[in-house]
Amino acid sequence: MAAPGAAGCRFDRPRPAMRRSLVMRRFQAYDPPEYVHWEPDPAVAAEFQQALAGDPKRRAIIAGLSREQLLALYRGLLRNRLHDIQLKRWVMQGVTPKAWLGTGEEAVTIGCVHALRAGDVVGPMIRNAGACHEKGIPLADMFKVYLGTGDTPLRGRDLHLGDLRHDVVAPTSMVASLIPVMAGVALALRREGRERIALTWVGDGSVRTGEFHEGASLAAAQRVPLIIVLQNNQVALGTPYATHSRVPLAEVAGAYGGPCLAAAGNNVLDVYAATALLAAACRAGGGPAFLVAETGRMGGHATHDEGDGRRILPPAHFDYWGKRDPVGCYEAYLAATFGGGSDEGTAAVRAELAAIEATVTAEMDAAAAAALVAKTTAAPDPAMVADGVLAPDPAES
Repeated sequence: MAAPGAAGCRFDRPRPAMRRSLVMRRFQAYDPPEYVHWEPDPAVAAEFQQALAGDPKRRAIIAGLSREQLLALYRGLLRNRLHDIQLKRWVMQGVTPKAWLGTGEEAVTIGCVHALRAGDVVGPMIRNAGACHEKGIPLADMFKVYLGTGDTPLRGRDLHLGDLRHDVVAPTSMVASLIPVMAGVALALRREGRERIALTWVGDGSVRTGEFHEGASLAAAQRVPLIIVLQNNQVALGTPYATHSRVPLAEVAGAYGGPCLAAAGNNVLDVYAATALLAAACRAGGGPAFLVAETGRMGGHATHDEGDGRRILPPAHFDYWGKRDPVGCYEAYLAATFGGGSDEGTAAVRAELAAIEATVTAEMDAAAAAALVAKTTAAPDPAMVADGVLAPDPAES
């Protein structure tokens, strides 16, 4: 463990037994139990490959990715996972009272964002925090909002981070409330005439709210260039999907007339390819589009109720989704793809991935340290509490 007083500025190095054939370090104190000694499952690895081979259009998109693009997806998954691990560590150390994590659902976020173009706008849920760092928001700001410092775009007022300078609309606690907002964003983008699109995520439970239907209906009526990702992690706060829904999410999306695709939500390449196809449809005037991504929540709604999450969902849920760890599965795919089938080639790929992990870990350490410094040096200014709440009055300019 880190020395007393280190407050999480460096990641703990686990026992060597935890590494085994993996590249990414596993953390017994912070990872789901199913991830601590994770090893690739041959049947799951075959399933990962089959998902990529089934659709010729998706297969062509993936075949067109460069080595650097494939490795960039790995970096994104690592950033997302290590960001959440750092937050959980802070919770356990008492630095912050709780955190909302996307552990096990990273591929739904990273695959979507990487399939977009510069200038496209995203509206994440808090569980899609990876969208923020992949769109360029500094990691330090992502940590600072949990500490309430005054030197972020939110000025210490909230932890739902967004920054329009990076084309990220801030999330909201009322998850589906962002659907009509993003429909409006997409309408504005279409009026610009620059082929920019918008993308937002919504959970399986919040699909049942009035705001989702109102926003999706507006998007459909106006044919706006918006992708709505239906992120089914199998539970709405504390209610399993089978309890709150009777029909598949694809049937819900079909009510609005736009294209709808399904993707294996823990397969970052399948998510990437499906998003790329829907983005092309939206740019061609075929929006709104829907992506149904099946994934699995590996903890609680937040860190405060992880025990409840384990009681609400059966052990089979965690066993099934635990075998489909998005980071581990993609790591195994890269080793098999670039390793050339030889031990030497596989070892070289793993060394390359380990170097990427070391770089991302250093980024995370530096960002967490900067946030902790800001906690003591950048308190919010009460005089600025109303700044940015309303647009400037033209009469006063």
